[in-house]
Amino acid sequence: MIQEHLTAILATNSMEDAWNLHTEKMATYGFDRLIYGYTRFRTGTTLGDLQDALILTNHDPEYVDIFIGEGMYFKGPMVAWAAENVGACSWMMIHELIQSGKAGPEIMEALALNAKMGVTAGYTISFHDVSMRAKGAIGLTAERGMTQQDVEEIWAENGDDIELANKILHLKVTQLPHTTGQRRKLTSRQREVLEWVADGKTIQDTATIMGLNPATVEKHLRLAREALDVETTAHAILKASSQNQFFLIER
Repeated sequence: MIQEHLTAILATNSMEDAWNLHTEKMATYGFDRLIYGYTRFRTGTTLGDLQDALILTNHDPEYVDIFIGEGMYFKGPMVAWAAENVGACSWMMIHELIQSGKAGPEIMEALALNAKMGVTAGYTISFHDVSMRAKGAIGLTAERGMTQQDVEEIWAENGDDIELANKILHLKVTQLPHTTGQRRKLTSRQREVLEWVADGKTIQDTATIMGLNPATVEKHLRLAREALDVETTAHAILKASSQNQFFLIER
């Protein structure tokens, strides 16, 4: 039952648990490989630095290394569609693009990789976000051997439930803490000094509140910047906040 699945997703407290539940559920519909991406650092022309994005996938490592690691996703037609649209889109669009003669060399290069790796049929869902700088989307790849027509039949019967489940996953993972792009995990002290500075407190204020000396507070801020791989405290606050790392409930 989709309701039971959604209830289980909403009850999770870790991104790993939510993702594992979701991939298992999508596999029951025939989608055994997924790539989810989310960024809060989108600009007018790009999706931002990949290092600052949240990427979740259960694709084969070989495929991920090329598609994500080597930047092949830049050439993917469904990624381009997701960047500019909201909703669900059939990969039938790819076949129509080829038939119309509008698929250029870069698109054909991406499609050749997909064909080699068995990524040939599926759906892409692009999510609605209230910020102009945020964008999230997920690619649902059908099992090897399935045709796009097989996928269309699945979608006709279960598309509403599948889309709803993916929307709930998106809403859930965007509120869970994660450490994308960090060199190491923030310590509790580093997180606390960032929280006080984010609240508008000065270095001296923070030192007084925490019972430390200003030099120690400065040290914690420096180590927090290094952990988050940023140069300024303002950027560290933005990045930690976007990763939902502030004011965590200890469990």
